[in-house]
This record gives sequence, C-alpha cells and structure tokens, in this order.
Amino acid sequence: MPLPVRRALLSVSDKTGLLELARALAARGIEILSTGGTAELLTSHGVPAREVAAYTGFPEIMDGRVKTLHPKIHGALLGRRGIDEAVMAEHGILPIDLLVVNLYPFAATVSRRGCSYTEAIENIDIGGPAMLRAAAKNHAAVLVVVDPADYAGLLEELATHAGGSDAETRARFAAKAFAHTARYDTMVAAYLAARHATDTRFPEPLALMFDKIQELRYGENPQQRAAFYRGVPASGASVATAEVRQGKDLSFNNIADADTAIECVRQFAPPACVIVKHANPCGAALGTDVLAAYEAAYRTDPTSAFGGIIAFNRELDAATASVITERQFIEVLAVPTLQQEAARVLAGKPNVRVLVLGDLAAPAGGALEIRSVTGGLLVQSPDRDAGAQDAWSAPTKRKPTREELSDLEFAWRVCRFVKSNAIVFARGGATVGVGAGQMSRVYSTRIAAMKALDEKLTLEGAVMASDAFLPFRDNLDVAAGYGIRAVVQPGGSRRDAEVIAAADELGMAMVFTGIRHFRH
Repeated sequence: MPLPVRRALLSVSDKTGLLELARALAARGIEILSTGGTAELLTSHGVPAREVAAYTGFPEIMDGRVKTLHPKIHGALLGRRGIDEAVMAEHGILPIDLLVVNLYPFAATVSRRGCSYTEAIENIDIGGPAMLRAAAKNHAAVLVVVDPADYAGLLEELATHAGGSDAETRARFAAKAFAHTARYDTMVAAYLAARHATDTRFPEPLALMFDKIQELRYGENPQQRAAFYRGVPASGASVATAEVRQGKDLSFNNIADADTAIECVRQFAPPACVIVKHANPCGAALGTDVLAAYEAAYRTDPTSAFGGIIAFNRELDAATASVITERQFIEVLAVPTLQQEAARVLAGKPNVRVLVLGDLAAPAGGALEIRSVTGGLLVQSPDRDAGAQDAWSAPTKRKPTREELSDLEFAWRVCRFVKSNAIVFARGGATVGVGAGQMSRVYSTRIAAMKALDEKLTLEGAVMASDAFLPFRDNLDVAAGYGIRAVVQPGGSRRDAEVIAAADELGMAMVFTGIRHFRH
C-alpha cells in the first residue's frame, strides 16, 4: 500500500532541478524542511521552507559542521511507522517521509589544482551520509532521493500514488542511496590512503571507485557483455577522460588499444606517432612534424596498420589528417588537440572515432595499475620508468655511437608497450620491425626481422631492444645476421658473460639498462 508524503527534508550541494522539484512538492501541500544554502535558495524564490534549526530548536554550529545531527532529524527518518509514534510524540519528533540529499562535492574539490589538505577535509560530508543511511535503512516508510536525474521519476511516483510512494520504489531508491554513500566514502578513503601512503602503497583494504561512462556493444567478443568505467576522481589526459569528437561508439578492443597507443606516444618529447593493432604497437616513429612521424610509423607495417589505432603527441593538422584518411582505414585517432581544418577533413569519414585528449604532459590516472583475475585483482604500480640513460652501462668492447644510442633509447621506450616476449628493431627514430607476444624470445627476433623484410626495410645498421634479458646468444646471432649493430636489454642473466662475449665476437655494441619491461 502506498504511503503518503507529508513532510520532506531537502538539503543538496548539487542544486540542479531543485526549484522545480520544491515547487511541485509545495503545490502538493508537502511541508519542506531545509538547511543552509538550500533553504536560502528556496525562500528567495518564494518556495516556503522551514529551516531545520527552527524545527530542531538547535542552531547550526561550528560553521555548519553540526546542523542535521539531531534526534529530531534522525528520529524523524528512523522512526518506524506503527511502532515508534509514542516516543516520537513524547519528544516532539515529526516524521519525515521524503529525504532529498546529495553530498559535498568532494571529488571535484580534490581534483581542483591547488586544493589544500585542509580544504579537502572540510569537504568531507558528515550529516548528509548519516541522513541518507538513516532514510535508506528505514525505506519501509521513507522515500530517499540522491540524484537530480531522479526528480522527474519522484514526481511521477507521487502523481501515480496520489502524493504517496510504493514499497518497490522506496527500496529501489534506498539501494541507490547506499551506493551513493558507498561511492562517497570510497572516494574519501582513496584520497586519504593516497595522501598518507606507506612505502608499499597497497592499502588494506583497497578502496576503488569508478563511474560508468557507458555500456559497450560487447566485450572482446560478441558473446561477452561489457561496460567502460572512469576512475574517480578522473585526472590527466587519457582514453577515459578524452572528448569523443566524432565516430561510432568505442568498442572494448578500441578502448584497450587506444590506451596502449596513448600511453606509448605520451612518453616522447619530439613529434611522435604510434600505431597500435591488437594491443601491440605495429609502428612508432619520431619526426620533424606529425606527418613525418606518421609516414615513418606507417612504413614499419602497413598491413597491420590497416584498421589500427593511431595516436599523436602533437596537434593534428589538415594535411596529416588527409594523408591518413586517404591512405588507410582506421578505427580510432587520438590527438591532444585538433585543428579546425583537420576536423573538417575527418568529418568526411564519420565512422572514424576521434579522441581529443588535451595536454599529454603529465601521466593520467592513479598510482596503481589494476588487472582482474578470476575471483580477484592483481594490483601493481604502473611501469612508467624507462630508466635513466646515465644509469645504463655498455659492457661490450664496442660502445654505441651517438646515433645508435638515440635509436636504442627510442626502441627501448617503444619496447615497453609491446607484449612479451618483445623485440623492437629501430633506425633513425622509427621502428623497422616489431616481434611481440611469443613464448620464445628468439622467435620474436625472427618475426621482427620477417616483418621488416616483408616491407623491404633494410635492417643494416639498425638497433634492437629486448624487454627482458637475453638468456642465450641465439638472439644476437639471429639479429647480427640481419645487420643489427647495437642492442639494448636489461642484463642480469646468469649467462651475461657469454652474451657479452658473443656481442664482442659479432662486433655489436650492447647496453644494459638494469630494468625489465615485461608486459602481459
């Protein structure tokens, strides 16, 4: 049986739609209680509202920290109909049948540049969550609303039930209220954990909060359902925060590949282009401008580039956009900014998904990288350290030339985003062959060479990067046979001495970085 709504308490930070809601409630003869800024807004627009302080007989104190934490509020929300009327009457507690509350904007506050710790703490809501939890617990009698998007549904509910609400609606809104407070508490916990992290940086328990951006058509395969979520608070330029300027909805695989392309390209200072296909860079290059970078990246593997994801670290111009769209089919194009003329060119290919990222200078996201396994999560710090060149060592007799060292650094950075076992061949600031995801490293080396030869790219004088140490000399023998002259690898194998001796025998320069880049 529907229960009548006679009295409502409205106290919101997000005032979207508030006036329209309050007027509709008042028109139904519902008494409105309110606090602070919400009460001021309502009364200044002619909506009758009774201040909570006037109702409780206790003023707001401590700069508003204490205003709704009062038995006449919580008793009104928690009072059980048919059980607690006598005690409520004894203490002058009037039942509240509808609570409309949303909380202090904690996420927006801590995301703002220059937000102080004190300011963040002051934006932790106490009274709001307490009221929401009380009302949601007592949803047998109380209707609780946290989202302005639900105001229309609330009014429809009141209209349908002659000013009342049914049990199913109250239960549904209660679930949303508990989710709202859980989300809020998780944001606060995550902020404090990050702020006061120990050396391990892995809190116990792990507080995570993500907002759903959209449901996807399907996951990796059509039989799998999927959705895309954004971390809270969102920060920096990433696939999760990008503006989708045009194109079809992103697919699960589009998003995963775009993330790889964006994270790879963001690490380069000169104009750069990265093309990703099925989770691996199939071409990457630096250039004097974005067009030159794209041309060199595309040359690595035009076959794989078809239907790939392309990311740049510089603004996209019309000339480059024209070359790309006339030459190849692409799924996603990710750029920091987009010239108007380039946007007009891309508009001629409406199915191309265009992501405008903003400033790529700072890494996006939090301090943890999360991956699911059946029944749990794997959590680690992101692999953002390519290793400083001044910490590299060259144990071979021949040392790399300046040009080789530049190419070795480039190949090493690209190698970090190639699935293990990963081998990258590069020359002149561009990849010339990529071998990815093989169970044997020597097979990755052969595949990288095969791809280069298929595209008629010479490997003579090119360099090679290996994401992990070379356990045997076979990789060097294969690489040297194709003309590779310098190698970068972590080192640290029990057979390092044998591998160094092999490099010396082959006249190759080799650099040890001391850092590994497995990517599974």
